[in-house]
Amino acid sequence: MDLTLITYFIAALAGTFGFGVIYNVPTRTLVASSFSGAVGWMVYYFLAFELNLDLFVGVGVAAFLVAFFSQWYARHFRMPVIVFAIPGIIPLVPGGSAYNMMRAFVEGNSDFAFMYATETFLISGAIAVGLSVNSGLFQVFSNRAFAKREKRYLP
Repeated sequence: MDLTLITYFIAALAGTFGFGVIYNVPTRTLVASSFSGAVGWMVYYFLAFELNLDLFVGVGVAAFLVAFFSQWYARHFRMPVIVFAIPGIIPLVPGGSAYNMMRAFVEGNSDFAFMYATETFLISGAIAVGLSVNSGLFQVFSNRAFAKREKRYLP
């Protein structure tokens, strides 16, 4: 395995762990939320930079995977999904693109600023789509939803 990939995994794990501490995630769930964030970052890196897919696709799939792990961990630990989802999404947030966008606006480079703005909004939208699609699928395909479906089902 490449040392760069191990370094990226450890950095994403540490960053997610740090934000979990900042957001007061319960200590028994810190490792699980950190793992989901690190795996999400690795999927994003592999899809976007190794397979050369669009950033939107890479971030969307990674956010979907983070949301999947969050749903699974929430059921395992019997805690809300948000405890795992928020720290897990942090490595995917487009902070660098937002910074470059603001810097280009301040310097007067409107072409670069709009390019970075587009990238920032697409990545943010991909995160939202990945989380919401996963949430919708879990509501539709959960065991409780199937049991209630004969009587009345509201998503």
